[in-house]
Amino acid sequence: MTGKTRLVIAALCALMSFQAGAQSATDMAVLKGLAPVTVLPNTPEGQAALASNYTVTGSIQTGVIRQSTLLPFAQQQQQALQDVFITSGNLSQLADGLGTTLGSAYLARAHYIDRTQFTKLSQAVTDVIAYANATTAPHSNAGKYFFANTTTDGKTPVSSEAMAILKEIGGAPDMFGRSYGFPAGSPGADAFGNSRPFQTEPSIVPIVGPDYLNVPSDNRVYNRGPLMDLTNSPSFPSGHTTYGYTGSLVLAVLVPERYQEMITRGAEYGNDRILMGAHYAMDVMGGRTLATYDLAHLLANDPAYVGQTLSGAPAIKDFQAAMKLARADMVTAFQAACGKTIQDCAREDTGRLSNRAANEAFYASTQTYNLPVVYPKNASTTEDVGKLVPEAGYLLTVAFPSLTLEQADQILTETEGPGGGFLDNGSPFGVYSRLNLYAAAGRAATLASAQPSNTTAVNPPSKKKK
Repeated sequence: MTGKTRLVIAALCALMSFQAGAQSATDMAVLKGLAPVTVLPNTPEGQAALASNYTVTGSIQTGVIRQSTLLPFAQQQQQALQDVFITSGNLSQLADGLGTTLGSAYLARAHYIDRTQFTKLSQAVTDVIAYANATTAPHSNAGKYFFANTTTDGKTPVSSEAMAILKEIGGAPDMFGRSYGFPAGSPGADAFGNSRPFQTEPSIVPIVGPDYLNVPSDNRVYNRGPLMDLTNSPSFPSGHTTYGYTGSLVLAVLVPERYQEMITRGAEYGNDRILMGAHYAMDVMGGRTLATYDLAHLLANDPAYVGQTLSGAPAIKDFQAAMKLARADMVTAFQAACGKTIQDCAREDTGRLSNRAANEAFYASTQTYNLPVVYPKNASTTEDVGKLVPEAGYLLTVAFPSLTLEQADQILTETEGPGGGFLDNGSPFGVYSRLNLYAAAGRAATLASAQPSNTTAVNPPSKKKK
């Protein structure tokens, strides 16, 4: 079957168009979690992190820093150009994380016909994708303007409660514009604040080639227009990265046999925004943390997250149950296409995500981008996920149902990445910035395989009408 999105090309960077308004409770939680970025100019450690953010971003974009990317640099640049387009309706552009066989089976059923029309694997899968995107995208969009000029849309002031977030910590907006010599409204800068790398960096390497829909393109027309004009779209956090991690996490949980590869795909998608010259490393890390935080609360069926009326999405009161229905549809479709078990089909991969060692190395490189520590106390400690953010365990238990929440939280604690980064200020939100889901998923899969499971991928449960 076919469906139509309401994608407007000029607004692709924000995933969808959302009406600005007063911040919701979940908006406020995310804004508070991301707010430590606004105090970076206040300390020597923060200033060093800001300087490194600028240098690392420019060096990655130009190729001075050669990352352990999944493809040779020139080919990765082409992948970055293709990753500009957002397939929010069905996540088809992320499906290569599913492997050669499963990815092909997915795309045969869920693909984009043109910029506005797409096909669906099933309604259940479409529903969870829509609800997840409609949860995370508004939070990213709210953050862009809040951290640029403390507005909801560039013009409308935020609430006094939102302003209090910055007042309490001594933070100020437009931290990138002010730090990099392009304060809001100055010549060449974003009118609202937090100008992007293609505006602040001394040089941006052009990328020329076909975009996702095979149209001749380059990074300039996707940064400065006409295909996408980001000149007055604040940089932090990255909306594309928010979408990329949201979609990758949804597919990872739906197809846990490819969890690690899907997480790697999310990291690649975010990193590609740096290659395009559209985002800083901090933008990408902020989008990743936001998406991970939101997905954990969705999978935990947090009352503040489920049963909400969201733009472009059905109301889902039980996100865990909705994911189970979607997974059953995925299994049915994949087994029909593959003719073997999901486990066997998942191992069939000849693409760029088939090398586990390369996946692990690349994912690890994006954890901190080697930015300096801002909070030394947290750098030398392990933060207890079970005590600080117990809901994080649902990122694993919904994918691997035989695990208990306690086991999942322990795995997340034991596999944490480096701490003390610019968001890891001791807050619960900050813990999400150091979760290493690649390592955690590997350990979870090993433990789950040794435990009896109450579900089976071969014979999915019968669906109940919602």
